[in-house]
Amino acid sequence: MKLKTALMGAAAAVAFTPLAFAQEHDGVRGSSGHLNIIYWQAPSILNPFLSGGTKDVEASSIILEPLARYDNTGALVPYLAEDIPTVANGGVSEDLTTITWTLKEGLLWSDGTPVTAADAVFTAEYCMHPEGGCAQLSKYNGVENVEAVDDRTIRITFATPQPNPYGPMVGGQSPILQAAQFADCLGARAPECTDANFGPIGTGPFVVTDFRTNDVIQLEANPNYRDASKPAFATVTFKGGGDATAAGRAVLETGEFDYAWNLQLAPDVIQSMAAAGMGTPVSAFGTLVERIEMNLTNPSPDLPPETRSTAAEPHPFLSDENVRRALSMAIDRELLVEVGYGQAGRATCNLVPGPEIYASLDNTGCLVQDIDGANALLNEAGWIDSNGNGIRDKDGVELNILFQTSTNAVRQDFQALIKDMWDQIGVETELRNIDSSVFFGGDPGSPDTFEKFYADVEMYANNFDGTDPQAYLAGYTCEKAPRPETQWQGENINRFCDPAYDALVAELQQTADIDERGRIARQLNDMLTKDSMVIVPLVDRGRVSAHANSLGGVVLNTWDSELWNVADWFRIAE
Repeated sequence: MKLKTALMGAAAAVAFTPLAFAQEHDGVRGSSGHLNIIYWQAPSILNPFLSGGTKDVEASSIILEPLARYDNTGALVPYLAEDIPTVANGGVSEDLTTITWTLKEGLLWSDGTPVTAADAVFTAEYCMHPEGGCAQLSKYNGVENVEAVDDRTIRITFATPQPNPYGPMVGGQSPILQAAQFADCLGARAPECTDANFGPIGTGPFVVTDFRTNDVIQLEANPNYRDASKPAFATVTFKGGGDATAAGRAVLETGEFDYAWNLQLAPDVIQSMAAAGMGTPVSAFGTLVERIEMNLTNPSPDLPPETRSTAAEPHPFLSDENVRRALSMAIDRELLVEVGYGQAGRATCNLVPGPEIYASLDNTGCLVQDIDGANALLNEAGWIDSNGNGIRDKDGVELNILFQTSTNAVRQDFQALIKDMWDQIGVETELRNIDSSVFFGGDPGSPDTFEKFYADVEMYANNFDGTDPQAYLAGYTCEKAPRPETQWQGENINRFCDPAYDALVAELQQTADIDERGRIARQLNDMLTKDSMVIVPLVDRGRVSAHANSLGGVVLNTWDSELWNVADWFRIAE
């Protein structure tokens, strides 16, 4: 059977070996003392189902865990599960419509109660609830049923064969919640459960003792963690806020913190900081793409939220593909790379830059800036400066753009440069930057989140767990648009909706042949970028973080949470 053979081949390519890192501490939980982590984008919530922000997903990942996650090579490894189900070991059915997971024996929640398959069933119900909004809903695409066969066995049934069944409860973005704690938090009530969302009971190496939203999290070692010798650290301070410069200095220059995430700084700045000798920058490429999202709906504050969140009221000028294409043509991506990232960045036209089989090789047209071509395209489309004020217009609508992003030195540099480039094609641009804790926070009551998208264009970056982009690309199907009835959760930020795209996503979900999966994924990437310019990729960003020289066990992971192996971190003896 072609599907079966392909899945067995894919499974054979991932590593099933347990995580193995040299431990230099004495094997006693808490013996390394205190750990200081700084994320200059402050976590706003500790429930990844209610936030699409990386900062919130990563902070949650040291408390909440999935059945399996991805290691630093992109290989799938078991966490709460005993092993990775495959066709070969009987965990995936011959017809690829079910996957059966077995929990490790003796797992406990941090409150000492048993972890059971019922918790997994509840987690699926929580995310898939029709009256709720789940930021990770694409992980559950195609799921028909999740059942507890017994206390340790979970069976997930799909409506159609799934060559890649590793979506639900796999990866740092899709952990398991404790059913008892979240029982009253289903559907529209999910955002109201403050105690659970700010202090989840988990299976991870640490437990929350205090959380001041958008500021600091205090944690202590989980007394019921499954490895009695871990974590090496007894307590953790997870500081949020500030900026990337201060975070970098706190590790590389002053030694105040042990780990700093996402040092979105110019390369010469990082090099200068590292010269102090207190810490070490670490970097790796994955699938993180800095891009501009084009709003396809009218963001006017005069419209009710129900209208502003749907294509019922199209954007007054970005609904014209010629305008979107001209805006992309005017951007000098190589200059952005030089200014913002140096060797840690690569100009790209792709939303999915890798792995290689999924990267569209012929989508390179945006790599060369073309101001003349952009002006000609707008002229041809009827966008001219009719009143001589320097701004193009058509049918009484001027090309006035509100361009928003999170507050960060590199992003503000990008905004200024792009504003100048767009000025050269007759587009006026107003710049807005929003505190990253708010922008990526997912608060349904805030007008400033990137999900609500109350602007014309916005710039940010995110990526996906593992090496397969199926769930990531499925995030742009019609049903994933954030709206009031989903508490403004959803991955389809720009409200793109194309039945042909949705049909191709469905085809990808049922395709096993790896080469054919690559072809379909590249086609989906091109539909969002080259073919429509709904998404305008800018830079394939290498992840750059830093750790103190006294911190051992750190292995940078671009395929899952950077804190994926925090249980293995330890203090190096002087």
